[in-house]
Amino acid sequence: MDSSSGEESDISESEINEYKEKPYEQLRSGKYKVKALNGCLRCPFCAGKKKQDYKYKDLLQHASGVGKGSANRSAIQKANHLALAKYLEVDLASEVDQTLRPVVPQVVNQTPEETEVYVWPWMGIIMNIANKLHDQGYWLKRFAKYKPLDVQCFWDEVHLTGQAIVKFNSDWNGLVNATEFEKGFESEHHSKKHWNGHEKQLDSNIYGWCARADDYHSNGPIGEYLRKVGKLQTISDIVQETAQDRNNVVANLATKIDLTNENLDELQCKFNETDMSLRRMLEEKDKLQLAFIEESRKMQRLARENVRRILEEQEKLNYELETKKKKIDNWSKELNKRETLTERERQKLDEEKKKNNERNNSLQLASMEQKKADENVLRLVEEQKREKEEALKKILQLEKQLDVKQKLEMEIEDLKGKLQVMKHLGQDDAAVQKKMEEMNNELKEKIDDLEDLESTNQVLICKERQSNDELQEARKVLIQGLQELLGARTNIGLKRMGELDSKTFQDTCKLRFSPDEAAIQATTLCSLWQENIKDSNWHPFKVIEEGGNHKEIVNEEDGKLQTLKQEWGVEIYEAVVTALKEVNEYNPSGRYVVSELWNFKENRKATLKEVVAYIVKNIKTSKRKRA
Repeated sequence: MDSSSGEESDISESEINEYKEKPYEQLRSGKYKVKALNGCLRCPFCAGKKKQDYKYKDLLQHASGVGKGSANRSAIQKANHLALAKYLEVDLASEVDQTLRPVVPQVVNQTPEETEVYVWPWMGIIMNIANKLHDQGYWLKRFAKYKPLDVQCFWDEVHLTGQAIVKFNSDWNGLVNATEFEKGFESEHHSKKHWNGHEKQLDSNIYGWCARADDYHSNGPIGEYLRKVGKLQTISDIVQETAQDRNNVVANLATKIDLTNENLDELQCKFNETDMSLRRMLEEKDKLQLAFIEESRKMQRLARENVRRILEEQEKLNYELETKKKKIDNWSKELNKRETLTERERQKLDEEKKKNNERNNSLQLASMEQKKADENVLRLVEEQKREKEEALKKILQLEKQLDVKQKLEMEIEDLKGKLQVMKHLGQDDAAVQKKMEEMNNELKEKIDDLEDLESTNQVLICKERQSNDELQEARKVLIQGLQELLGARTNIGLKRMGELDSKTFQDTCKLRFSPDEAAIQATTLCSLWQENIKDSNWHPFKVIEEGGNHKEIVNEEDGKLQTLKQEWGVEIYEAVVTALKEVNEYNPSGRYVVSELWNFKENRKATLKEVVAYIVKNIKTSKRKRA
């Protein structure tokens, strides 16, 4: 019968306890069948599962686990299984006794064979052995069809006869083999009864039978051996012991299964708790990441607005300064023309000249301040240029010292080899010993020179690293402080590495959409792929070997890139690939857009020398314009 979860709409988690009463009443009324005709229990709400036969405890565990701990079940399924658990605990509680009650062996009438006392493990006795040469191997081979385990022989030197005990398996197969062994002798009239009846009139035949109580208590080596290795038991006793052992094993296994089920329930609960905690952590992580991204965008937007505002104010002040300067110049020219006027007018002109002179002085002071600022920039540029030249000199010096170091190392190795040869050629020759001493002294001097050279080399390496760090810091300062001087329309300027070219998206969208819709589609598509480039989880790169070196390139077979190429064409695809290459080269860890000094004329990264030369040229040009 199908579950009612397919017939009714789903419910919320808070309504489970109220809803479970309905399927519980349906279980009590017999609408859902739990107990099958063969007596086995089944889950009526999991009809599609392969396992349909449960024990009471297993079914109760299944219902409780789904009702309380399953995270991938609906609320109706949980309510149905909680109702099933309640039905098992309340209405089918009697099934616990039936499933856990041990099997009690029934008392039946015992046959004479079951009450007869045997020696256990099962053993057979062979009497009247006349040939001493018949050893253990002989008897094992002779009675091989009865599958004996071992044969123990005893020889009587006085009467010149032998006896033997044949051992069989201690299980029921061993009893069958021992009985067949005894019946074989009975069929030949050589059993224990015949042995006792003809003991005084013996022939050369052997006699045999199964060992019993009278043999166990007999005198002689047979009785001693039986008492040593065996014990007396009836078949019924062995049956009861076997049944008791089996019941003990079943009880132990049932206990272990219960403990295992309890451990599984605990592990399931811990798993559910851990899963919920992990989900909460992931949700919090997503929220924090979104907040971080939003705050970063806000800070970048504010920074751009501040830079733009400062640039606009600076342009406005420069324009006002130039306007006032031109106005004052015009006033000076007019005043010079009016020098021939009357004294009163001349006095007025003097006053106006005085005022103009004061204004000119103020302008001169402003010009001087501007000149000082220009000189500071030139000095900074010259210092960076000088530091770079010093770094190059240090690199050349390091290369020379490296050559000297390698030469010293080769000389040291050569001297060591010669010393080894001298040691082998003659250890007793005084001339050789003297030569070796001179070579040792020379070797020590070379080693001292090498150590001094290495210490000097380390100092130069530290200075080189410091110079490189200063050059990189100067590059960053130039990028941050010369935003208004270095633009994207000049030969030397700033390029945002990893930023998509929006014009490519606009041109492609104009061919597919109307002008208004094209602008929206281009902006949306460009923003989407800019975010994809920033996504560190997307890694469309592969490593190839080129000229013996490993190189990381864009994987053109990436699924996202192939889909982009098929849907939007080659132009947008190449724009995204170019941005990926730039961000992988300049900022592979952060994957966000960074600014870089760029030579737009040659389409490459600009050197510090080119930037400095461009700044000096601009400063000279601006001075000529002001002059």
